[in-house]
Amino acid sequence: MNKKEISEIRRQYTPDRCTITRICGCYVDAEKNIKTQMREAFLSLPEEDAFKYLDIFKKTLSGTVGKNLINLDFPLEEERTGGRQEFLLNLRNSKLKDDALIEEFYNRIIERFVYGENYYIILIHVDYDVPGKASDGTEMYDASDNVYSYLLCSICPVHLSKPGLGYNTDTNRIENRIQDWVVEPPMKGFLFPAFNERYTDIHSMVYYTKNAAELQEDFLREMFGCSRIPLPAKAQKETFQTLIADTLSDQCDYSIVRSIHETLNEHLEETKDDPEPLELGKEEIRRLFEESGVTDEQLEVFDSYYNERAGEDASFMATNIADTRIFRIQTPDVVIQVKPEAAAMVETRIIDGRQCLVIAVSDNVEVNGITIRRITNGE
Repeated sequence: MNKKEISEIRRQYTPDRCTITRICGCYVDAEKNIKTQMREAFLSLPEEDAFKYLDIFKKTLSGTVGKNLINLDFPLEEERTGGRQEFLLNLRNSKLKDDALIEEFYNRIIERFVYGENYYIILIHVDYDVPGKASDGTEMYDASDNVYSYLLCSICPVHLSKPGLGYNTDTNRIENRIQDWVVEPPMKGFLFPAFNERYTDIHSMVYYTKNAAELQEDFLREMFGCSRIPLPAKAQKETFQTLIADTLSDQCDYSIVRSIHETLNEHLEETKDDPEPLELGKEEIRRLFEESGVTDEQLEVFDSYYNERAGEDASFMATNIADTRIFRIQTPDVVIQVKPEAAAMVETRIIDGRQCLVIAVSDNVEVNGITIRRITNGE
């Protein structure tokens, strides 16, 4: 799913657009014991409760595609009888009215999800009557022939509120506040099936993680059977950096590294309005290096290093490996940070036999907030 398709689903989580048919909840303590459950029609919830749930569902589809929202495909064997995709499909088709399937779903999460504190599993079923679209993109609600039926699961941490003082309206006094257990925004979640090209795609799903560095790969494999899991965002960046260093080897020149990042940022800028995020596989990374001035001789080792460091079929989300806000140059004693578009102001030169970083400056230079006078030749 791309960001437009995800945004379309998120927009439905408002009181006037909501088409949630049923909601189920399961509160689990730190010892993996089920403390309480709930199952009811969503429209039967008190209005204030419904608003808070809708906010949780919006957050379960928030963040960046490829970083917080990961598209996953099911292997063919998981779609056969007894497979994990087949189980989710049966759960979806039951519209959350089969108690045995719901119990099995809870048990599968509790058994596989690694979290040492209390948490709350929320599962909803939704029937979204997808409106048609005119050639100008205008939605036509009377021209729908497509119902997107799906499940959304949110896994939320539950923490004890902080101790403190509060105002007691009954006694008209400032007193010790009663602590209670608070459901916090989701840390993990998923959408099944996917909503690709605005149609149901039972072969795919979308996984949400609040912390992009913690995908819980084992949970994904065991819960959903997904074998091809992308590297977490942080690992993608580290792998990309290692790939640059290995390919350039002892010819890892500052100007080439700067050029690679400048070229990457240019590609991101060119595609910023595209609904699909910019994704780079082996050939795209090779082309990026070539455009940035990496020599043919250096590229001779590129394929082997790519296969070794990332995997032949691996790909990188451009937003995960690019630095669009800051260009950072670091030595053991000095750190220089500039805007990426101003990176060319920093150069490397040999001065008096020593390698130096040279920064071109304007007339306005401040040191600890104090404007200093311009240095002229001879001073």
